[in-house]
Order: sequence, then C-alpha cells, then structure tokens
Amino acid sequence: MEMKPLSGTNIPQMNSYAAAKTANNNSYSTENGDNPAKITEELNKMSELNKSMVNYQKDFELNLSRDELAKRVSKDYMTTKKMLAPDAEEYTSLEKGDKEALKHLVKAAYILEEINLKLDNHNNIAFRDYLTREIVKDNDDAKLTRILFDAQKGICAIDSESNKITLAKGVTEKLGKGLYPEDLSVEEFHSIIKEMIEQGKIDEVRTILNQRSVVERDGDILKGTDYIDKYKTEFEMMAAQLEMAARVSTNQDFNEFLRLQAKALKTADPMLDAYADKKWAELQDTPLEFTITRENYSDEMTQTVIENKELMELLAKYNIKPVSKDMLGGRVGIVNKKGTEAILKVKEYLPLMAKNMPFNNEYEQNISPDEDSKQTMVDVDLVAVTGDVGEYRGGITLAENLPNDDKLSLTIGGGRRNVYHRQIRLITSEDAKQKLQKRLDATLNKEQHKYYNDEADHWFTVGHENGHSLGPNKNREALGKYQSIIEENKADMVSLAMLDILTENGLYTPGQREQIIVTFAADNMLKSKPTMSQAHRVRTVMQNYFFLKHGAIEISKDGVLTVNIDKMVPTARKMLEEIVRIQIDADFDKAEKYVLDNFVWTDEMETVAKKLKEVSKTLNGKVEAPLAMELLEAE
Repeated sequence: MEMKPLSGTNIPQMNSYAAAKTANNNSYSTENGDNPAKITEELNKMSELNKSMVNYQKDFELNLSRDELAKRVSKDYMTTKKMLAPDAEEYTSLEKGDKEALKHLVKAAYILEEINLKLDNHNNIAFRDYLTREIVKDNDDAKLTRILFDAQKGICAIDSESNKITLAKGVTEKLGKGLYPEDLSVEEFHSIIKEMIEQGKIDEVRTILNQRSVVERDGDILKGTDYIDKYKTEFEMMAAQLEMAARVSTNQDFNEFLRLQAKALKTADPMLDAYADKKWAELQDTPLEFTITRENYSDEMTQTVIENKELMELLAKYNIKPVSKDMLGGRVGIVNKKGTEAILKVKEYLPLMAKNMPFNNEYEQNISPDEDSKQTMVDVDLVAVTGDVGEYRGGITLAENLPNDDKLSLTIGGGRRNVYHRQIRLITSEDAKQKLQKRLDATLNKEQHKYYNDEADHWFTVGHENGHSLGPNKNREALGKYQSIIEENKADMVSLAMLDILTENGLYTPGQREQIIVTFAADNMLKSKPTMSQAHRVRTVMQNYFFLKHGAIEISKDGVLTVNIDKMVPTARKMLEEIVRIQIDADFDKAEKYVLDNFVWTDEMETVAKKLKEVSKTLNGKVEAPLAMELLEAE
C-alpha cells in the first residue's frame, strides 16, 4: 500500500474523543470532529501538542460487501448497550464539583482509547483516517464500516458466532497485536531474544518481555519502550485531565487516587502505578468511578516464548519471566449505592470461601481466612467504557476484578476491587426480554423455566469476580496461552462450587441457589465453537463438556437442555479441584492437556448452537454513550 505525506506537516492525528463524537452523532461531517483545525483546537485546550508530528495518508480497500455491512449494522444483527443519558437521575443528582470532575474523567478515558487503538493494531489509526476521508466523499460503504469500526474499536475483531471480522483487505490480526513489529514472526522473535541474551543484553530482554512495553525493531535486534514513554504526549494529556478532576471532585480519597494515577501517567515507573492501584483498590464510598484497566489476555506473541523450552531455560538463568503485555481500557461511571450495598453482602463470606478452596494449605491466597478481606466492591452506572474494556468483540465486559496478579500493587500490601457494570448487564427493553424468552423456549426444558432469573446471572458474576481473588496467585504465567482459560474457568467454578456453603450460611436462599444453577447452565450455551484465543468462551465449552460427561446437564436430540440441579455443585467442585491443582503445579504441559481434553465441541452443543442462531441473529454490538458525548463537548 502506498503511503503519501499529507499536504501539511503539523496536523495531529484525530484523537479518540473527537472520533467518538463523530461516530455517535452519525453525521460524519467535518463539523463534528473530522476537521483537522477543529481537532487541533480541542487538543490544545487540554495540553501542548507536539507540533513537529508528521502524519501520512494510507489507502485501504474495504473488505465487507455493501450487503454484509448493511446486515451487520442493522437492528436485528447489532445489539446496543446504552450508557447513562444527560438527563439520568444518577447524573443530575450529583454535586456540582462531581459533575465537573466527570467531564475531565470522560476526556481522559477517550484519550486512553486513542492509545489502545495503537496498541491493538498497527493499522487502526490510518484506517480510521482513511474512513474519515472517504466519508467526506460521501462513501456509503465507508460510513457503514465506520459504525463497525467504532463498535468493535478496531480494524480486526471477532463476532458473536466466532467469525473473524476484518474491515480492510490485506490486514490481519497479528499474535503481537500492535505491540510488536507487524512483520515479526514467532521464529524470528525467539531467535532475536536468544541472540540478545548471548550478547549480554539482559536488561533489554527483560524490558521486551514485560507487560508494559511496546516492542520495535532496532537494527537487527529489538527494543522495548515503556508505553508511558512511547505515548508520552497522550499520557500527559490524560494526567492533566485527572489533575483537573481532582481539583473539583467532592471526595478526598478519590482525589488522592486521581493524583497518584496522574503521576503514574507522567513517569514510566511501574511502582507509581502500584501506588495508584493500591489506593484505587481501597476506594469504597466514592460518588464517581474511574479506572484504567490493564489486562493481558490479547497478547499471544509473548506467550509463545513459554512454549520454547530451550529459550525458557535460557531466560530462567537470568530470572526473566515473560509476561504478556497489557491492553488498556477506561471506565467512567457513577457509583450506585443501592446496588453496591447488595454486592457488599458477599464480602463477609470471602474468608469462608477462602477456607473452603481446594488444597488451600499449599498456597497463599489474596483473601485470607483469618483476616479482613482486602477487597472493595462497587456497582457502577456507566458513563463511558473505552479502549479494551469497551470493545464489543463477540461480547463485552460485565464486571472486572483488578489489579491482576502480575501487578506490583499486590506485592506492597494492596488489595483488589470489583466493579460491576449495570448498563451492560441490565435487560430493560421489551424487545430484549422477548428475545430472551424465545431463547429459553427453544433451548431450556420448560419445567425449568421457573428457575431462570436474569438477576441470578448477576449473582453468579459476583461469585466469579470474587473467585479471581481465591486460589493460587503465583507463577500463573508459566501456563502460557492457557493461563487465562484456566483462570476464567477457575473463577466460574468457584462461583458454582461455593453455592451450597453460601446457602447453608445464609447468603442465598435455597430458591436463589436453584436459580443461579439453572440460569448459569442456560446462559452457558453458545452459538458456535469458539477459537482458542477466546479464553472466556473456550472455558465455557470445557465446562459444558465436563458437566455433560458427569451427568450434571443433559441435552436432548432436539437441543433442549435439562439441568440436574443436585449434580451441578459437586461436579463444579470436582472441576475446581482439577483446575487449582494445575495452577499449583504451574506446568504448561499439564495445562495444555487439560484444556485440550475438555475443549470438546459435541454434537449436542452443535444442535443447541443451531437453535440459538435461529432465535438470535445478533452478530455484533455497540455502545452508545450520550452523556459522555455531551461532556466531551463541554468547555
């Protein structure tokens, strides 16, 4: 593809929040953010820009046909999750200072999205710019493609039926995303790392293989640059917004966190993030929520090192542990006090759950049976979800438990924090309720419909997120590409395996226990066999196979699920024990065998999948954030 310089040399790239305004307004006009002069004006309000930056135009060929594009963005095929509106009571009832702070937090979140677009794919920014130019020319295919691009937040993604979606011909998703050179093969990567170690470039290799670096070519070798240094201008712009928010927000604890986080965005020092994470994980009674999510499920290139035993032995000599690289997401919201109070009820049961984890005498847990749990929990009404946390790729995040085990804050006495996403989980529209009922009618034994409760899915999710804080938390990176699959599987099985204990001790009623079990099983049915890179869905297939094999669920020849309620918890306990043993042993080969032995797509699953496709056409999804868009416009 030919690359041509722009006519001007000082035009900054279109920033993500200007792009967000354009996409959400669906006007695609220069009045809403595609005008470089307007973008420059907006960015200058936040921070000084690097005026020497040079942009290049790059041309692409759209990959999807007009019919396919029109189908995928239609109401039947694209679901919509709506964030808070400007007239929402949750927003209008805020103190004046918190409303002002929210404006700055939203701007920070959309700047972060711009960074994550670059981490996600080398072509994302150039492709978005190409779509912008084509839209100005009134290219209808570009308009439709832009809707998909903004929904999945990138040029490459996967839909709800596990089909890989690429919006431009000739562009593919790389194992290393936008974090490694686009032309770097696995074989060359391993060879260069080995060569650098032999040359004594130990610190350089350690930087390349950590979770914070962006890797580029440096002659015949590679170099890693901390993402704070790589995207210094953008992170400093974010920091300025957080500092402005901290001046006006009404909660002093929250303001302290914002200042710590702003400091971490200005200097490439993981310990600064640790201090910010530690403070964030202590926040409980704050009006607002702001999170920078850092999770490493997507980087498959770093994981390949773990499969190279010769290279791993060489790295072990220098105590270098390859850790997959983080993608970055932003979450902005308003804490829902009523929802938070309900979620917090589980906190007093965490020590009991820790005590009942399998083989608990063989490892140290984040939750101690003998001490107060370092775990805060909030239910949040969402204003914006950006970057990694807001990508609609096959699905979208319901909740998160952070920081993850690879983060330094857990080594300096920090705890964890669970944040639950109300606007993503709630089923409120009549259309959504009707679609749910059609799914149940087609796939669940009618005698068990009485047990299905969509709120029970939320109860299960609470157990899942707390499950991440239980069990082994050391050496998980040794499981390589299976680490996330095993961990997500563990969290699910914790939620199920603890149900009897929690019911006996009063957290759930017997009726709620039955609802959680049946709702989980019904929701666990998939529309298609996932790819191995979809950790959350691979673990779902594994569970369904395991439950089928042990008689905890049955699927008839015509694809109707019946749940053996009495067998579900004991079966989950058995699977949990097997998973925890793998995590304790930290053996890649054992993890691989366990995943492959259980990742079996049966004829019964295929029958259910076909029925699900008949009752649900949804392939893609998008997020609409009307309040966020209004706040982005504010001075």
